[in-house]
This record gives sequence, structure tokens and C-alpha cells, in this order.
Amino acid sequence: MKLKSYFSGTVEEAMQLALQELGDDALLVNARPATPETRYLGAYEVVFGIPPKQIEAAVAHQPNPPLSMSAAASMSAAAASSPAPAINGSSAPPAGDRMAHLRMALEVAGLKRDFEKMMNSLLEGRTPPLLPAASASAPSTEEPPVPPCQADPTLGRAGAARAIVALVGPPGVGKTTTLVKLAARYGLAARKPVQIISADVFRIAAADQLRTLASILGVGCEIAETAGGLAQLLEAHRAKDLVLVDTPGLGRADMEDASDLAALIASYPDMDTHLVLPAFMRPSDMGRVIEQYAVFQPRKVLFTCLDETGSHQDLVRVAASHALPVSFLGTGQQIPDDLEPASAAKIAELAGPGPISFQTRGAAA
Repeated sequence: MKLKSYFSGTVEEAMQLALQELGDDALLVNARPATPETRYLGAYEVVFGIPPKQIEAAVAHQPNPPLSMSAAASMSAAAASSPAPAINGSSAPPAGDRMAHLRMALEVAGLKRDFEKMMNSLLEGRTPPLLPAASASAPSTEEPPVPPCQADPTLGRAGAARAIVALVGPPGVGKTTTLVKLAARYGLAARKPVQIISADVFRIAAADQLRTLASILGVGCEIAETAGGLAQLLEAHRAKDLVLVDTPGLGRADMEDASDLAALIASYPDMDTHLVLPAFMRPSDMGRVIEQYAVFQPRKVLFTCLDETGSHQDLVRVAASHALPVSFLGTGQQIPDDLEPASAAKIAELAGPGPISFQTRGAAA
């Protein structure tokens, strides 16, 4: 079979070109948006095929042969209880009717593909995707709108008597260093009583490292070996203005072991949870981690390692698409200098030009 593609601004125009050049023997193979490489030729590509004369009889006896121009017309005419024209006869329907039948054939083909996707999803145990509202002949090329990206550099929840902040996130993203920066800048510098609690019993010597940093700052530091122990320490330090909770870096396989900790942090009154992500992480991986850490119910996202990548547009888009305000931005290892509160102006600078709006909720405590 000889295949030929027709490009045009609409599917209907491409079909009309094929009708004029190939006639009723053309077989409709596919219709789709043009690829980026061929989009300069037209917005849509419609593929037709012309079978050799010697195999036309075999094709006609197939259980589900491709729809030809006149075959589509025959189907529609039969449905209307009128005599069907011969497949290769001389009584071909008008061009306008042929276009209508072709559009119907495309819609049927699109519904068939959607049905096959749903069946495959059910067989594989997945939730089937929703059927698109548009027909296959007019696919939507518009991207969904991106919600505003907010900046919220506050510590603690609004109206709470004290600020309780938990940092959660995967291993090696800088949670402990960031926590010490917050203690120095928004605790000691503001002359507020600060308490650090480490719930990281997964990493060897993690508690010793945090104790050392806390002693240098002159800040109290205690270790919670269980979720119940964390709850007791939070209650014991109720008089502290700022309580910072360090948590273990959890991979996907570790989440079940930390289910009690996640449940406590997600449900504890006045808990302000920040998900810590490195700026160099791929957007797809950021999205996966955000879904993975949803059990902690983070209210904000805090980005570290901005100095280790020159591209920051993706991180802003990821935060916006998951409706997570950006709280702070880490740019290095210096304590407490390499940490700055997020602002609408700074996020706009990182995002560069694009269809994202920016808002600032409040200021750091």
C-alpha cells in the first residue's frame, strides 16, 4: 500500500485535498496533530493509503477493513435506510457529504482508541483515564492554566501561640543544615527561645551532628526515637517560641517504616511542615517526591542547592502546579547566610518569562 500525508490548518482541509487528488479509492489511515518537526507544513497531518488494484478484493473481505471514502458514505447511507452506492461505482455522494462521513469515521476511530486504552488500564489494574471531551478530529492543543506561584516565608501557622516547623524530604537534600540556618536567623537573631528536636534515627550519627551544631549556637537539642517520643517533647517544650523538627531522609521503600511519624506530623496541631527539595532535581522526580510525601501533608516547599544549577524555571512550575507556596531558598552551606525568604520578586526572577503569576502571602516570623 502506498501511503501519503496531507498537511493543512484543519483536518477537514487536509481531507479535501486528499479527495481531490486521490479520489474515492483512498483509505483513511490516521489523523493527528503535526509533530514539532513538520508543524511548519500545517497544524494537522492526515494519512491516506491507496491499495494496489490486485489486492482490493482481499481488502474488501477483511473483517475490519480500513474505511475508504465511498465505504464511509455507504455506512452512513445504510443507516439512513437509503440505497448504498457501490464501493467503486459512479454514483459517489457529493463532496460535502463525503467530508461529513469522514469526520464521523475519525470520531469513531478516536472512540475506539479511547476504549482500548480503558480496557488496557483495567486489565493492568490501573484507574482508566477520563475520555477527552473533544473528538479525535479536533484535538486540543492548549496547555492547562498554571495556578499562581505563591511565596510564603512564614514559620508556624497563622494565629498559633508558637511556631512548630518540621522539615521533611528525601535523603541528602540539606534538611539538617537548613534547620540550623532557621534556628540561627529566626530564633537567635530574633532573640526567641528555640528548641531543636531530631526524629532522624535512620541515619548513623545524624543526632550527633545536629547536637554539635546546636551546641555551637547555644540552642537546646533533644532526640525523639519514636513518634510518641516526638509528641512528648513537643508538649514538654510548649513554652518555646520556635520549635524545629528534623526528620529522616526517606526513600520510597522507607515510607512504611515512618508511617507513625508521618501520621503524627500530619495531624499535630499548629504543625507547619515544609517539604525540602534540591533545585537540581528533575521536574518529574520532584513531582514523584511531592506525591510520596503527601502523607506528611506539607504546607510549603523549601528549595535548596540553588547554587548548583543554572536553571530554575522548572522548580517554580512544579511548586505552582502542586499549589505549594515556596517558603525559603537555600543557596549554599554557610550558616546562616545562605538562606533567604522567598518573595514574589525572587520567584519571578527564577522563573523567567512565562505564563505564571506570583504572590507573596506574608513575611518570616
